[in-house]
Amino acid sequence: MRKTLVAYFSASGVTKRVAEKLAAATGSDLYEIRPAHPYTRADLNWQDQRSRSSVEMNDPASRPELADHGADLAGYDRVFLGFPIWWYTAPHIIRTFLESYDFAGKTVVLFATSGGSGLGQTARELAPSCPGAKLVAGGLLNGNPPEASLKQWAQSL
Repeated sequence: MRKTLVAYFSASGVTKRVAEKLAAATGSDLYEIRPAHPYTRADLNWQDQRSRSSVEMNDPASRPELADHGADLAGYDRVFLGFPIWWYTAPHIIRTFLESYDFAGKTVVLFATSGGSGLGQTARELAPSCPGAKLVAGGLLNGNPPEASLKQWAQSL
């Protein structure tokens, strides 16, 4: 059996809840991707072009700093990587995380939460940040999916 990690970034707690349930359903370890400077409600105001999230997402080179680099990925074959959809793609902190570790030879399964948009081209956009990894666009895991459904979904990949 493969050793699996569920790594996630959650600014509001929605993705965190799904990640915790996915880890429980699959018997996976759990790792929270935390920004060095936590996001405030004002930072997340997508309607304000000067908000931190708007500025980051409008700058393709933006790589928000991680709070730590403590993820030990050496023993994992598969990593479920969860995040909220921001501006139709992954928040740039996901690129920071992917570029901070060696994912070569691992399967990285993307999952996201979203209030209205899908994964779109997120897998294609993130691929350059994790060379040598098999990147899988797993899908959206919105709402409160039952653990049994999450387990079945994970096994189908």
